[in-house]
Order: sequence, then C-alpha cells, then structure tokens
Amino acid sequence: MTTQYVMQRDTAGWRSQVWISFALAVLASGTGVFYLPSQELDRAFLAIGFFFCLFVSFAAAKTVRDNRDGQVDTNGWIMVVWVSFAAAVCLTGWGLWRMAISDWQKGYMVVSWLFLVSSTFTLAKTIRDRYEADLMARGSEAVAETRPL
Repeated sequence: MTTQYVMQRDTAGWRSQVWISFALAVLASGTGVFYLPSQELDRAFLAIGFFFCLFVSFAAAKTVRDNRDGQVDTNGWIMVVWVSFAAAVCLTGWGLWRMAISDWQKGYMVVSWLFLVSSTFTLAKTIRDRYEADLMARGSEAVAETRPL
C-alpha cells in the first residue's frame, strides 16, 4: 500500500519565525558561553558541548525523517545517531552541572541550550518540509506535462 501525502507549504511568517528563533538561540547560547564568568577551559567545554548538541540534533532530525516510511538507514547508523545525541545531552548537562557558576547563570545556560536544541529540530523539519513540497510540486508538474490535451 502506498502512503499518500498532502502537500502543504509553510507560510512565510512561519519560516521567518523558525529562522529568527534559531538565530536567537545561537546568539543567546554564544553570548552566554562568551560572557560566562568561568575558566576558559569551562567555556571551551561548554561551547563544544553546544556545537555537539547542535550537530547531533540535525542528524537525529534527518534520521527520523528519512526512516518515517520504513527503515532506510542501517541499524548501526541509527544507533550511532541516538547514542551521539544521548552523549551530547548527557555530557553537556554534566558540564553545566559541575561548573562553578551561580544558579541563575546555570539556568540561563540550560534554557539557551534547550532553546538551541529545540529550534534546531524545528528548523530541520521546516527545511525538509519545503524540500519535499518542492519535490512533490515538480513531480506534479511533470505528470501534468505528460498528459495528453
């Protein structure tokens, strides 16, 4: 049985909101890391943790989307993606927990980190939705052109 999808395009307002949210999350996270009153090594660790979370969030979103209609990736790849995501979250959380900074600063960093991860998933979905809608539109146009008049 073939799965049927309805082509629905996101509004320009939604796409703008997604990109603005992602930019704000990157800015808030970067500003927090840059101005964190901690040792340089702690700030470097946190920056690497945030980047790790950013990249594995994109990888997880892509893997989930690629396998939504049936598994196309190997079990090994899927395991690597999810183990990497769990490692990124756990290691970054551990690094934040052990940092010698005040509670409000930890709170700011946690919120900006979670904002970064969630906006990454939303951005990945929005980009993929647009790509798939474009593919469907091109496919529909090709079918329409081949029909006799």
